[in-house]
Amino acid sequence: MDLVAACRALVAVSARGSFTAGAAQAGVPQPVASRRIAALEQHLGARLLDRSTRAVAPTAFGRDVLPAARRLIEAADALLQQAGSARVRPLGLAVPDTCPQEELVRLVAEAFEQRITLRLHRAGPAERAELAQSRQVRVAVVAAPADEATWQVPLGLASGAAAPPAKIHLDTLREGRLTGAERRRRVWLQPEDDVPHVRDRLLALGDAAGLQPVQVAVADSVVTAAAQVLTSEDLLLCSRRQARDLHLPWSALGEGGLRRGYRLAGAEHEDLARVASLLGTGLGACLGATGQEPPRSAPAGAGAGAGTGATVDR
Repeated sequence: MDLVAACRALVAVSARGSFTAGAAQAGVPQPVASRRIAALEQHLGARLLDRSTRAVAPTAFGRDVLPAARRLIEAADALLQQAGSARVRPLGLAVPDTCPQEELVRLVAEAFEQRITLRLHRAGPAERAELAQSRQVRVAVVAAPADEATWQVPLGLASGAAAPPAKIHLDTLREGRLTGAERRRRVWLQPEDDVPHVRDRLLALGDAAGLQPVQVAVADSVVTAAAQVLTSEDLLLCSRRQARDLHLPWSALGEGGLRRGYRLAGAEHEDLARVASLLGTGLGACLGATGQEPPRSAPAGAGAGAGTGATVDR
């Protein structure tokens, strides 16, 4: 028996004094209202309505029951309203501020089709991790080493040169091999790559190639880093897509193996699984790691990751 539906029928019929009018008020056919009230009477073990007169009226037992029936209906309606609000509650998602706006627009549109309202927070790596840890967002795309990553983006070097080589080896930047204006050429990192698994790896590669520590520098923004490249012989560590968007020639890193890694982090397994399964491909496109299968859902807990670890750059 549907207890709430039966109570709706009881309250409506009692208020209207008629099964026909009460059924119409409850939005059901008259026979349905009658059956529901009869089932409720059987369930409660006593008559609720006096059917002996022309106008239907509650029995003494029915009058005692009606207040509780109304409260049950009100509680059920409140539950339905709250559930409806929860379904459309925006899902806060922290993404790298390097994600192109056009890809983010596509991601939000894809989310709409999945009945998810995204509230995007564009931020750097440290802030995204903090947003997830403090639960200011429900899900964050955080930086991760390659062996923990869902998405990987190969990194290379952008320059202002008209025709750069297909690959640039770091040892060609050694002071002993350079002269004049080319001395102490630097490799600039943007804030998105100022994370241990990228920065420390680049420093180690630079050290092995004989670079001075000052030849690897971190800019305060990708704009500043790109401006340094345009006005000097310096290089910018970035993805191929970023170089294209900045209209800078891009070369692969000769030493290879340098990649951004990303995974999902959040407190609730349900949020992580939902974003991973429904929006994983779109997120990959935003990050520049397109072409992979949608990531699998992640284990629960802040810092939980989701994924298959595909690596593609466009």
